[in-house]
Amino acid sequence: MATYEKGILGPFTGTVGTVVGANWRGKNVMRSRPKKTSRTPTELQLLQRDKFAAITRFLTPIRGLYNRYFGTNLGVRSRYNIATSYHIKEAITLVNDVFEITYNKVLISKGELQGVLDPTAVALANTQIKLTWADNSGQGMALPTDTLLVVIYSEDLNLFEVFEYQATREDAEVTLSVAAYFSSLEVHCWVSFVNDDRKLSASSNYLGTVTLT
Repeated sequence: MATYEKGILGPFTGTVGTVVGANWRGKNVMRSRPKKTSRTPTELQLLQRDKFAAITRFLTPIRGLYNRYFGTNLGVRSRYNIATSYHIKEAITLVNDVFEITYNKVLISKGELQGVLDPTAVALANTQIKLTWADNSGQGMALPTDTLLVVIYSEDLNLFEVFEYQATREDAEVTLSVAAYFSSLEVHCWVSFVNDDRKLSASSNYLGTVTLT
């Protein structure tokens, strides 16, 4: 793969002759056009493709969160790439020939900031969720002003909802209003903290499921 500042006709995307142009992480790049192969993929290769596809479908809607809050970039690998690798290795299981997400292994953020201490989630009327936690300000790099990050996911709808800037570490509780179309559905819930300048995050906690009413 090569980078370039100006092509003959400027930056381009797509296939031209034997090369493919694209914009990758803000750089104009060209790479060789992949060669077609007549080899039949092995069963293991097919399984790996299915696993990758299942994880990608699950993570893509919240890709922006991973690019902000999952560890740090490693060379040319983005945070989202690192998150994808983690979930492929740790957060998916083959059940009756179908790959299923292992929700208690899913992370929505990963970092060195002190995490959420003793979190709980309770469903209230009108599709609300009340979250509580212990204020552990002062532990490690934890500050009272760290903001809560909450992600919920419905398998029935295959849909996420993300809450940011709703509460701080020192608040120790918050009630969130979830969209009405989640009513009567079971949702998975994760919580984390992010610091003021959004440069530090905690590793998220999985709170299990609640059924909204």
